[in-house]
Amino acid sequence: MKKVLFLAVAFSASFAMAQDLPSNPEPGKCYVRCTTPDVYVNETTTITTNPSYKILKTIPATFKTITERVLVREEEKVLTVVPAKWGTETVTYVSKGGGNSLKVIPASFSPSTQTIEIKPAYAQWELGVAAPDCESGNPDDCRYWCYKGYPAQFETVSTQVLASDASTTSSPLGSQNGSYTKAVLLSPATVVEKIIPAEYKEITKTVLDKDAYTVEEIIPAKTTTITKEVLKEKGGLTTWKEVECALVEYQALPINWNSGSATLTSEAKSIIDNRLLPILAQNPGVKVELASHTDSQGSSVSNQDLSERRAKAVADYLITKGVNSSLLVANGYGETRLLNRCSDGVSCTAREHAVNRRTQFRLINN
Repeated sequence: MKKVLFLAVAFSASFAMAQDLPSNPEPGKCYVRCTTPDVYVNETTTITTNPSYKILKTIPATFKTITERVLVREEEKVLTVVPAKWGTETVTYVSKGGGNSLKVIPASFSPSTQTIEIKPAYAQWELGVAAPDCESGNPDDCRYWCYKGYPAQFETVSTQVLASDASTTSSPLGSQNGSYTKAVLLSPATVVEKIIPAEYKEITKTVLDKDAYTVEEIIPAKTTTITKEVLKEKGGLTTWKEVECALVEYQALPINWNSGSATLTSEAKSIIDNRLLPILAQNPGVKVELASHTDSQGSSVSNQDLSERRAKAVADYLITKGVNSSLLVANGYGETRLLNRCSDGVSCTAREHAVNRRTQFRLINN
């Protein structure tokens, strides 16, 4: 096994010498610098996707029929000498009372959106490749550190806002009149009087019992909960840790990807659980690079995109298993690091192309 001293190299070789290197290192041992990772917590925020509003229902007016005793002929006197003279009179009454008819105009809504920050911006130290003009025999002496920033992530949620609330319009209902005729005395009899008793009649009429009215129903607002990551505690550089020297070089993660796919199968997840997660658990705080490669078949652009998505798929799965995202570096190399002669334009067997399709990992300095 190749034995190297794997030390963190920042911006230049001379600056690296000034850093706190491992105390009392043993020859042939390998060391990486560990960090206290950034600690994030998930917070939930609730937004209103549909506001509360009311629905109005109309209850029509109700009527009732009543019976009323009315005078249709007054008491009279009959004179034996001069008879009384009578006339008639028409009396008008309300046979059906008036009311109102109500019509509901429903509430209307307008589309809207609300943008929520689901992941804040952050920055982290990343180790660059060796400078091309490095004069040292050890390329690790000429690597440099970059403090790389990543923008915040946002999510836009569609909502609705109340444009106009429900209301009603009122239309009057006309009343109905009826009439009856009664006899009236024009001139009384004289000389001899005879009393004629009054006459009554029962009439039926419809009157308003309860006018139309509205019943209000409140429709509650609808909400949705968004989960976002919030930085709770900022991490930083801590100590050096001894690791197996083999782990600072690329190790195979034998995932059999489906053609053109960056989706982890259950078998691929099992490989990560058994091969990579135990190493990360044994080396807490150590950063790991996840590297994915393709063969030269297809366009270089599509191969680069596919390798980046596959590396990110592995990183995303590790995050779901509790690995801090600040300790993961996902790199897709496409067809730029072929292991054999099978570049564009070269005829190769399927087995030769398969050699170049690989996913690897290694421990790197923070």
